[in-house]
Amino acid sequence: MKSRRLDPQLVFLVGINAAIVVAAMALVGERFMSLYNFQSMGTQVPELALLALGVMLAMVSGNGGIDLSGIALANLSGVVAYLATSAAFDASAAPVAFFAMFAEVALLTGVAGGALNGALIGFAGMTPIIATLGTQLLFTGVAVGLTGGSALQLGYVPVIDDFGNMPYMGVPRTFAILIVIALALAALLRFSRFGIHLFLMGSNPKAARFAGVRVPSMLFRTYLLAGVLASVAGIVIAARTSSIKWDYGSSYVLVAILIAVMAGVRPEGGYGRVVCVLLSAIALQILSSLFNFMQISNFFRDCALGLLLLAFLANARLDWARYTGALRRRHPAAAA
Repeated sequence: MKSRRLDPQLVFLVGINAAIVVAAMALVGERFMSLYNFQSMGTQVPELALLALGVMLAMVSGNGGIDLSGIALANLSGVVAYLATSAAFDASAAPVAFFAMFAEVALLTGVAGGALNGALIGFAGMTPIIATLGTQLLFTGVAVGLTGGSALQLGYVPVIDDFGNMPYMGVPRTFAILIVIALALAALLRFSRFGIHLFLMGSNPKAARFAGVRVPSMLFRTYLLAGVLASVAGIVIAARTSSIKWDYGSSYVLVAILIAVMAGVRPEGGYGRVVCVLLSAIALQILSSLFNFMQISNFFRDCALGLLLLAFLANARLDWARYTGALRRRHPAAAA
């Protein structure tokens, strides 16, 4: 029986995570390896990973797919949810009802924003990068208009704070939610007709059309799902920070794309794995935590992330087999 070949991208990301942890142990020592630090990283990973999963879905769909509106929609979801919920409930008097309605309104906002992206790209035929750049500005503008540019303070609501920051049996609740969502998404992509059609559409659009795939409808549902993931990220952000800001995570667009590209998601479409996106997000979070311990400036971090993104994009475009083959033909003795 043939053994299944390991995914080189998965092996690479496991190695990257291990290398960063070893470097952190050498540079920082035992402080980095504390349970509290790992729990702290576990509460911060979900918001980035959820946004990156949305970017992954858009990229897999092909047609130059990308979603630049994720963090703007996450922030808008939090703003709309807070304003609607605070008008209906007193958080101190009914914290559970407050959080339940907050989550429901945020999810509905994500559905509406994702549907707008999907309609513009799937049915109106707009270029994804232009459409989502436009909706990014729209979502941000609506959030600014609703808040007057000010941050909204949730205050201390025990059920929300526990969800965002307190671990259960040693595992952050938001991280557990991320794993559940990731497993559900992986199953959807692997076993459902939606997943099969999505990968076919990204890898071979002409074959997808001949196979009867309704491309506009598929694009609509893909960006709708990305919008829902963004709204879940908005709930996580609000719970973790106890506040909602229209400009939270200004660099998250870059980071979410970097996570997807590091995970091996092909910008031209047709390939992407949920587990690789998770490992990529974890690697960047560990690296960010290491930068915090070493007191490295945020400006340097953004520069480093930009360079990483360019490096991974260049690596994805280069055909290393062709270059190494040419090198062997030129220097046969060295290759031997």
